[in-house]
Parts: sequence; C-alpha cells; structure tokens
Amino acid sequence: MDWKGRRGSRNIEDRRSMGVRGGGAVGGVGVIAVLLIGYFFGIDVTPLLNDPGQQPQGGQVELSEADQAAGEFVSVALADTEEVWGHVFPEQVGSAYRPPVLVLYKGVTQSPCGGASGATGPFYCPGDKKVYLDTDFFTTMSRQLGAGGDFAAAYVVAHEVAHHVQNELGILGKANQVRGQASEADSNAISVRIELQADCLSGIWAREAEDRFGSLQEGDIEEAVNAARQIGDDTLQRNAGQRPMPHTFTHGTSEQRARWFLRGYKAGDMAQCDTFGATRL
Repeated sequence: MDWKGRRGSRNIEDRRSMGVRGGGAVGGVGVIAVLLIGYFFGIDVTPLLNDPGQQPQGGQVELSEADQAAGEFVSVALADTEEVWGHVFPEQVGSAYRPPVLVLYKGVTQSPCGGASGATGPFYCPGDKKVYLDTDFFTTMSRQLGAGGDFAAAYVVAHEVAHHVQNELGILGKANQVRGQASEADSNAISVRIELQADCLSGIWAREAEDRFGSLQEGDIEEAVNAARQIGDDTLQRNAGQRPMPHTFTHGTSEQRARWFLRGYKAGDMAQCDTFGATRL
C-alpha cells in the first residue's frame, strides 16, 4: 500500500501519550489465548495480561518512532475512508456522510462502550461514534495471527469504519436492539451478519481506494483477504486449540469473511452487502 507522504485525517484523537500499562505476566501462546477469550466473550481481560502484584502506571508515555509511524499510517488509512465514503455514501444513499473520530491509545483507555485495551482489540463504539485502536494490535495480527502487511492493517481500520457506516444507515442500532432481546445463539447469529456486512463494506472501500488513489500495490487485496481469513471464528478457535463451535461464532467463518469482502470489492455496490436479507451467508 502506497501511503507515505499522503494526506492524513484530522479526525484523530491521540491518547497514546496518556497511556496506561502494567507489567506483563503472560507471554507467547498465553497472550493469544487470553486475547481470544476477550475476542469471543466481549470482556475486558486486561487483568489477566498484567502482573497481579503490579498496578498499571499512569503519566506521560514517550512515543517511539514506530508509534509515530503507526499513527501516521492510521491517519492516512482513515483519510482514505473519509474520501471514499464521502463520495459513495451520498451517491448510493442520498445523504451526506459524517465521518467518525478514531481514538489512538496505548495500553488501556475508556469509552462509553466500556474499557478499551489490547485484550478487547479494535472496536467501534456507537455511543460516541468513535473507533478505538491500539496499533499494537497490528503486531499481534502479524506475529501471532499470520495476517501481516500494511493493507491488512488498513483493512482493520476500514472494517471498524464500516461499522460507523452501518450506524449512519441505522442498521447497527436496530440490529443491536434485536440482539438485546434475543437468545444468546440468536444474538450471535445477528452479530455474524453485522460483521460480514462490515467486511463487504470494507471491500467497497478497497475497490474505491484502488480506483481513486491508485494506492494499492500488487498483493494488497490478497493481504486483506488473508487477514479476513485469519480472524474468522473457526480459524481462531482452532488456533486456540478448540473445536469450532458454530453457535458461538460472532464474526463469521474464515470462508464467509473472505467471500463477503470480495463481494463488496467486486461489486462496489452497497446493496450487494445486505447480509440481513441473504439466505446464504
């Protein structure tokens, strides 16, 4: 992905210099197992990653060169989503697009949707219409999930922004309202449709970014598809030493995630991303 020297977004809230960190007590396979617990059950498992005898330390955090570069990258990726949806949304929906703010943080921060940490992973909070991202997650993707590459990281940003697009459409609020009244299994099934639709919308972003900016390089789409596959529920459960349990899936299988991303990429049409009306996911 060609991103260096390109325009960045101003809709960044950088909290990284106010980061909070504790001492790490879990390493290697243990870390990914704990992260998966947070991923599947939607709970903050930060205490499991910290040394019980050491309290998180507050105060100023000095940002490394890698941190600065990651922040610049995310800013460019976010700017691309703003330009893409600023064009596609009015054209296909008929109303103006209002972009979200993206919060960068290190370690732990707070949101109206609860605590954000390396254990919760990137997420979109409809309560304040902000995306929350610790760029250390990109390292986790590359080293532990086998989903490296700058365009794979950009796909993560685009996927969370896609949840904001769903919110702007009124889809996310309605779906979450139904989830709140449904059984656990039905709630999970609705969550899968939410996530696959976001993957499809991410595919539209990738298509538009390629056409409008010429920023994609050879192999970039393959990076995004690989990332979608590596974070499928079935693959994550297998990598955690579990037998895949479809009734617990909240994001979709690897095959589904890759297919819906490619569906959006090939079609470029938001109407093709109707996972809620689809008989086959």
